[in-house]
Amino acid sequence: MNAKQSDKVATGVLYLMSGTIVAILALLLLYILWNGIPHISWHFLTAPAQSFEKGGGIGVQLFNSFYLLILSMLISTPISICAGIYLSEYAKPNRLTSIIRTSIEILSSLPSVVVGLFGFLVFAVQAGFGFSILSGALALTVFNLPLLTRNVEDSLQSVSFTQREAGLALGLSRWETVIHVILPEALPGIITGMILSAGRVFGEAAALIYTAGQSAPPLDFTNWNPFYIASPLNPMRPAETLAVHIWKINSEGIIPDAKAVSSGASAMLIIAVLLFNVLARYLGNKMYKKFTGV
Repeated sequence: MNAKQSDKVATGVLYLMSGTIVAILALLLLYILWNGIPHISWHFLTAPAQSFEKGGGIGVQLFNSFYLLILSMLISTPISICAGIYLSEYAKPNRLTSIIRTSIEILSSLPSVVVGLFGFLVFAVQAGFGFSILSGALALTVFNLPLLTRNVEDSLQSVSFTQREAGLALGLSRWETVIHVILPEALPGIITGMILSAGRVFGEAAALIYTAGQSAPPLDFTNWNPFYIASPLNPMRPAETLAVHIWKINSEGIIPDAKAVSSGASAMLIIAVLLFNVLARYLGNKMYKKFTGV
């Protein structure tokens, strides 16, 4: 077998392996959507869950998932942007920055159940927040912060060095160059990474079982005062999310229509994550064209 034939065989094997992986993923997604979409309705998306009767929905769990996601992103985004700017623009290559980057790599590879146990001990027990949205948001911040920091650093480093030289040549300080020149240029990549991270966090379950809890108390949507105990915006109430609800249904299965609720909730979770990915690609391309004029 000559070199050209060997290249064709190797290319064919790579295409076969890639096609097999894509086919398995596509079949899995189609199976979940095929079984779950028929159970999705407006009543299913807005009605509260039932513990012992059939006909319940996922309204409270869906709201909790988005509320937790928004709260965790509000906490982690400013910290990750500041950390990414420091590592990309100000940190010198020395022992300290090497330890910081190694720590980020280790934190980003931690299993979510370990982050959940850490959040339970630190936020729920030591800080006294108990099973609450705040504990869950802080645990998700620990889970999400290394990923966002690495994304911000990579996006900033992808900006050409000539952009920095141009800003300094115009008389801008280093900080002004970062804020007015480098950050806007890296913004499409940063926003894309944030949305993809949000999609990953939205489907998180293990870290929230030990922090946000496994119960979803009834909410009073007529009172949005965050200090009111039954308010949807109360950060100190327990909040079962959609992913935790799916796990709980499949582990307990005490409601008569457990399979239907689980299938519908799983399909809704997949749809939400797919929408996050589509939105990330769309906004990334849109902002890239806006800032580059291509």
